[in-house]
Amino acid sequence: MSKRVSFQHSRRPSLSRVRGAVVAAGLGTSMVLGAGAAFAAGPAGVPGTASLVDSAAAESVAVQAAAQGKAAKAAAAERAAAEKAAAKKAAGWETPVNRYVLSASFGSDGSRWAHKHSGQDFAVPVGTRVEAAHGGTVVKAGPNGGGDGPAYGNAVVIKHANGLYSQYAHLSRIDVRIGETVKTGEKIALSGNTGNSSGPHLHFEIRRTADYGSAVNPVSFLHKEGVRV
Repeated sequence: MSKRVSFQHSRRPSLSRVRGAVVAAGLGTSMVLGAGAAFAAGPAGVPGTASLVDSAAAESVAVQAAAQGKAAKAAAAERAAAEKAAAKKAAGWETPVNRYVLSASFGSDGSRWAHKHSGQDFAVPVGTRVEAAHGGTVVKAGPNGGGDGPAYGNAVVIKHANGLYSQYAHLSRIDVRIGETVKTGEKIALSGNTGNSSGPHLHFEIRRTADYGSAVNPVSFLHKEGVRV
C-alpha cells in the first residue's frame, strides 16, 4: 500500500508577494511625500533618476563658475583702476604736504620779506613729511636756502621736465642730495622752522629758474594742473 506524502506550503512569502509589497510601499511614499521625493528615492536603474542628479550638479558648477568669473572681473577692474591712479599720480602734480593750513600766500606783504612773498606757506607741525610735488632732479639741497640765502633755512630745489622748478624751504631735515632723481609723492624732507620763519611751516615755490626771483603763483599753477589746494 503506497503512502501519500503531503507537502505543506512554505511559510516564507513568495517572491511575487515581496515585490508587490515593495511596489505598494513605493506608492505609499509617493502619496505622502510627493512623486518627486519617491522618484528620487527609487531603486537604482529607474530611468531618469541619474540624469536629474547630473543636471543639478552641472547647474551648481555653472553657478559657482559664473560667480568666480564675476569676482575675477571685479578684481581685474580694481587692479586696472589702481594702476591708472598710480600712473596719473606719477605723471601729475600734488601738494607737497598732505594735511595743512594755508598761511602766507604768494604776493603778500610782510616785514619778513625784502619784497613780496615769493611762495605759498603751508602751516604744519615740525617733522611733517614733505613730498616732491612732481618728479624731477634735485638741483639744490642744503642749508642757507640751498644757495638762495639764509632766509630760507634748509631748502631743496627740484628741476622738472616741463622746465619749471619747485622749491621747499624752512626744513628741519633734508633726505635727498643734489643730482638725485625723485618721483611724484616721494619723501624728500621733513618740515621745520629754520631760517627767517615766524613759526613751523613749509614754504613752497614754483619757479621759472632754479634761483630766487623767478617764482610764479604756486597755487594758481597747481590749480591749472588739476590739484585742489
